[in-house]
Amino acid sequence: MHIAVVDDDEDLATFVRDSMRDLGHACEVYPNGQKFTSALRRETFDVILLDWHLPDILGFDLLEQLRAGNNASAGIIMLTNRSDKDAIAKALRAGADDYIVKPETAPVIAARVEAVNRRSQQQQQKQQPSRRQVFDRYEFDRLTQSIWMDNECVKVSGKEFALALMLFENINRPLSRGYMLETIWQANPDLPTRTLDVHISRIRIKLKLQPENGLRIAAISGFGYRLERFMRGEEG
Repeated sequence: MHIAVVDDDEDLATFVRDSMRDLGHACEVYPNGQKFTSALRRETFDVILLDWHLPDILGFDLLEQLRAGNNASAGIIMLTNRSDKDAIAKALRAGADDYIVKPETAPVIAARVEAVNRRSQQQQQKQQPSRRQVFDRYEFDRLTQSIWMDNECVKVSGKEFALALMLFENINRPLSRGYMLETIWQANPDLPTRTLDVHISRIRIKLKLQPENGLRIAAISGFGYRLERFMRGEEG
């Protein structure tokens, strides 16, 4: 699981980060909204722990931005030192999945994070078709792990199928190398490998993901990839 802690309380953020890492999760800390939103251009998170009061933005406002953008599927837990029931209800209605009143113990935080991630995954599975998924000229068949492009079957391996489907399901959303390696290969997200790059190259060629066809896989230097729609005239 990849977790983000957005909180300017250094002691608390470090405590949560270390607790999550002790459980085997990848966890990053961001002290303000600007650094976090910058990281979202290159990172993908399963669960976000978001402080109510950040130095540069209200956590509630950032919550609304996240739900309106490309992070609608991430689990979000609000961190607060207030027990204002109206404010908590407002956050839950705006898209927060849970809240934690600070301070809290590591076991409780871990349990809430895992519960939110579990619900988020279950919801995503419910939203996914049981077998076929269509994206414009591309059709993915989960049962046979085959891809059809313009009604012609494209021969792909199991890993290529899984990686391509992940890119299409997250179109225009940046996916970190660590997230893709951990999800597709169950590999250590920090493990340096060319495997991902080779598979991306094969997918790009086999599915003709070039600008002239309206889609391209953009490399995010040092971080990962993003499948994005491409309109003519966007060069430069």
